[in-house]
Amino acid sequence: QVQLVESGGGSVQPGGSLRISCAASGYTANAYCMGWFRQAPGKEREGVAVIISRYTYYADSVKGRFTISQDNAEGTLYLQMNSMKPEDSAMYYCAAIRWFGRCSLNHNDYQYWGQGTQVTVSS
Repeated sequence: QVQLVESGGGSVQPGGSLRISCAASGYTANAYCMGWFRQAPGKEREGVAVIISRYTYYADSVKGRFTISQDNAEGTLYLQMNSMKPEDSAMYYCAAIRWFGRCSLNHNDYQYWGQGTQVTVSS
């Protein structure tokens, strides 16, 4: 059973940076797609970034600003967020699914979810 626990959310000013983390257990390194998703009030959950082994995929809205990474030795997934915008404000969720040849940014494809961590970008 994969378990995911996010941490590191908070408030940041526009243009600022924040790194959020996800402690993962019960998974096999490089055998699972691991990803970050977000959901703002009244909006559908959307994929932000996913990673499998050394391959990463990003939503167009965060390319060049966000970086997903993982430390398999520590069992931790990270999302470094730079040049943040108010529209980045959302609840951010860590998710995982066993890899079967592709990793998508579609939240419906993911089986395991954390409880979320709130990120707010505001002046």
